[in-house]
Amino acid sequence: MDSRRRSKKAAMQRKLQQLRSVTNSSAVNKASIIVDATRYIEELKQKVDGLNSELGTAESSISQDELPMVTVETLERGFLINVFSERNCPGMLAAILDAFEELGLDVLDARVSCEDTFQLEAVGGEVR
Repeated sequence: MDSRRRSKKAAMQRKLQQLRSVTNSSAVNKASIIVDATRYIEELKQKVDGLNSELGTAESSISQDELPMVTVETLERGFLINVFSERNCPGMLAAILDAFEELGLDVLDARVSCEDTFQLEAVGGEVR
């Protein structure tokens, strides 16, 4: 039982260190790491809200029904952003990538389709 407890404790320490690394935390105790992670998630949420807002104002000529749908999913290291629009607007990809850069987000991998509709799936993290 003692070795099982040590194994669980080591696994928890690895996960906390991973969380600390992903969130750029300098905290050393569990509670502080979790507080830093909570702040990091809130910052990412604000960035997503800002990105959604920028997309909405940048394409103000599009009706509300035609605005791109944006979803964000947190990953173990970084995030996954999906953008889908029923129609492709010239310059949309460049505008999205510019917004990522302005928000300090680094795109590590992306798939894009810009024929009739616009689809973007990007995996990224914060620029360090």
